[in-house]
Amino acid sequence: MRSGVIAQKVGMTRIFTEAGEHVPVTVLRLANCQVIGHRTKDKNGYVALQLGAGARKASRLTRAERNNFAIAKVEPKRKVAEFRVDENALIPVGAEITADHFIVGQFVDVTGTSIGKGYAGGMKRWNFGGLRASHGVSISHRSIGSTGGRQDPGRTFKNKKMPGQMGVDRVTTLNLRVVQTDVERGLILVQGAVPGAKGGWIMVRDAIKKALPKEAPQPGKFRVAASPAEASPPAQGA
Repeated sequence: MRSGVIAQKVGMTRIFTEAGEHVPVTVLRLANCQVIGHRTKDKNGYVALQLGAGARKASRLTRAERNNFAIAKVEPKRKVAEFRVDENALIPVGAEITADHFIVGQFVDVTGTSIGKGYAGGMKRWNFGGLRASHGVSISHRSIGSTGGRQDPGRTFKNKKMPGQMGVDRVTTLNLRVVQTDVERGLILVQGAVPGAKGGWIMVRDAIKKALPKEAPQPGKFRVAASPAEASPPAQGA
């Protein structure tokens, strides 16, 4: 099992195939998605990668958070998430995962926070039919009706579908096909809609209900930052 990535939703557009058919796609951008920590079975009881994406001011972090980023030697991240992986799929700390981590044609599962709709009634929130338009019903046409019994059970059960806050839920959409990737700009184009508003953070991982293509890189596609000694030019001899 490979690691997923943290991406930022840019918006929707469409691309055209060679046959002239248009495919609606959602554009996801990898905002410097780096590995900031490992979770091992000996120390934590499970194996996972901790990833971070985006940028954040160090002054907005707690001392413990700043210490974690300092240990990993990466810039502070705005979004942090963990992905369960196999022991042989660990990626080095500090490595940046690139867009070609996913290949064109494979299926992915995306998780995001849905757009908030505010306080909504039962008809909008749960698709209730409402009461009758006539025959004694007045004023309360869009009410939800009875919410519980009288003597038996004498109470309203938990999780009863009622009016309330709609949206702002963790939503996972399964089996979206990767249509195109752009490594230079860090873009992943997936077919269809992705939950969340523009600018929202999206977790993308390999589909659990579809087989992973054999061409998919193992443990993933990433680039490792060069060390200061490698980045500086060699000293000239006297």
